[in-house]
Amino acid sequence: MMSCFSCCDSEEKLHQRSLKKSIQEYKRTTSISSFANLSSKTDGSKRRYIAEEIAKLGKGNISAEIFTYKELSAATQNFNPESLIGEGGFGRVYKGYLESKKIEVAVKQLDRNGFQGNKEFLVEVLVLSLLHHPNLVNLVGYCAEGNQRVLVYEYMLNGSLEDHLLNISPETKPLDWNTRMKIAEGAARGLEYLHETANPPVIYRDFKASNILLDANFNPRLSDFGLAKLGPVGENTHVSTRVMGTYGYCAPEYASTGQLTTKSDVYSFGVVFLEIITGRRVIDNSRPSEEQNLITWAEPLFKDKKKFHLMADPLLEGNYPEKELYQALAVAAMCLQEEATTRPFISDVVTALEYLSAGKTEDKQQQDDDDYDDE
Repeated sequence: MMSCFSCCDSEEKLHQRSLKKSIQEYKRTTSISSFANLSSKTDGSKRRYIAEEIAKLGKGNISAEIFTYKELSAATQNFNPESLIGEGGFGRVYKGYLESKKIEVAVKQLDRNGFQGNKEFLVEVLVLSLLHHPNLVNLVGYCAEGNQRVLVYEYMLNGSLEDHLLNISPETKPLDWNTRMKIAEGAARGLEYLHETANPPVIYRDFKASNILLDANFNPRLSDFGLAKLGPVGENTHVSTRVMGTYGYCAPEYASTGQLTTKSDVYSFGVVFLEIITGRRVIDNSRPSEEQNLITWAEPLFKDKKKFHLMADPLLEGNYPEKELYQALAVAAMCLQEEATTRPFISDVVTALEYLSAGKTEDKQQQDDDDYDDE
């Protein structure tokens, strides 16, 4: 896992140096930060603003390729229901093949009803055209023809984390411990890039297992940036916004006040990390009433180390290093702190997971044992 990232380091550093310049240059032409102020506009002016910004996308400001609706219809066999690979609040996703590029793609056709779909389209194109990282999905291009709003991404062979963790079909092999830690680390790195490299910072706002896509080698990429918000800048401590996202994953302070910070994403990460460890959904109404809410069920168990083994996914069949389980649960518990200020920064989470996914816990334990034997 570590070597996978190290080979991208030099390229990533080059990109980081040019990132700020790119965003500043883009601000002069189409103002990326202006979408942060959409909430202050009236419905009428929101619609006009979004329509104007979408019109600007095709005028050389965005690096993503522009496709015709005809091309994307051909790629998906006229959006054939048999090609459907996902469905969300904003539209449907189809598997397709772009003849012009000779590649498989995922094609998201946004719901044409209302400006929310247009807003999601605009935000997603802006974010994914300006921000690039090994743990963010690649935007191949888009179509804004007439009233059609279609996004085209690289196709991810292994679907979503949800498919391999929470919606396991009988023929799907459960994820082993090391793969789970590798996915968690990569997803955290994606958030770290959004929070600490992007300028201004980007708050993802919809971190959940279905939005973490997996390539052929189970490397994760964050997807679905339609709810992303620019984070606070200067002396501001938060941004205020209408509460959006998925029930169970939202941080308590955001759900109750609409005040959003990067620590809101850290809470959501904690929820997903606990799902990764336990194999349980955050909200599962098929379980006994006291176990339906994952966080409520886990809270008393976090306090008793002797019960930690009860939190490991039974599908792991005990195949995990006990010490790593303890440390993983400690990371999850820190991210799930009720008070936002007591949660770690995502960079601290990455450091802890880097340690876990590289298997250093076992190495250190072996070293400790060797040192003891030498005494």
